Amino acid sequence: MIPLKDFNPTHRRAWVTLTLIVVCVLVYFWVQPPASGAMLDLSANRFTYSKAAIPEELTSGEPVSVGEVADSNPAAAASCEGVTATRVDDRIRLSGDPAAPCFPEKNVYLAVLTSMFLHGSLAHLAFNMLFLWIFGNNLEDRWGRARYLLFYVAAGVAATLAFVLTSPSSAIPLIGASGAIAGVMGAYLVLFPRARILGLVGIFPLPLPAWIYLGFWFVSQFLGGSDGVAYAAHIGGFVFGMGVGALVRPSAQQPPEVVPTWR
Repeated sequence: MIPLKDFNPTHRRAWVTLTLIVVCVLVYFWVQPPASGAMLDLSANRFTYSKAAIPEELTSGEPVSVGEVADSNPAAAASCEGVTATRVDDRIRLSGDPAAPCFPEKNVYLAVLTSMFLHGSLAHLAFNMLFLWIFGNNLEDRWGRARYLLFYVAAGVAATLAFVLTSPSSAIPLIGASGAIAGVMGAYLVLFPRARILGLVGIFPLPLPAWIYLGFWFVSQFLGGSDGVAYAAHIGGFVFGMGVGALVRPSAQQPPEVVPTWR
């Protein structure tokens, strides 16, 4: 199901949500090197492996080695510092020290933050930004800009940690805002369970309560296969968002009670 809009009005402009969207779009079109699809796409691989969060790096606290990258993606290892690559037919021959760090100057912890603003394709970016706008503006309206931004970053970190726990030795980069956005969706479910979401079910637009739409989305994450999607990050972010939503819901600002006054 693809959400189109929600029927949940806000009272102020969602500047933080808009800024996050603009930053993600600018990074994708003007900062990230475009992926050419070639076997030796050195610029795109170099950028991704030097900026994105990688579970093995977060587990060890150090940049992955050339050999670890080569084990999962020989073409990406060709982009490591100190490595030269030669293409022989449909194979890649690497020369260099396999024990050397791929990017020795990389800050593996800062990469958790930067990876939230990277995307693998235009469709990846477009769907993430659509979900962020539909569900994020109401949280920003409810919590205020500073608390909402803090929550967004924390949800992204929680999603990354969930992925690391399930794949601690993986040398495959984790990119995208979907973990943080999953956190936004989890909090939305707790705070606005009855809000109507207009979404495409197949080819038919259908309004559904948020608890049905988001509940279905959450369950679907457990059914995903090995298609390169970080389902564990989605699940971790969503559960984090639900937990935060449940904690702050009792103290969330409620509409003032209407009490008649006689004069």
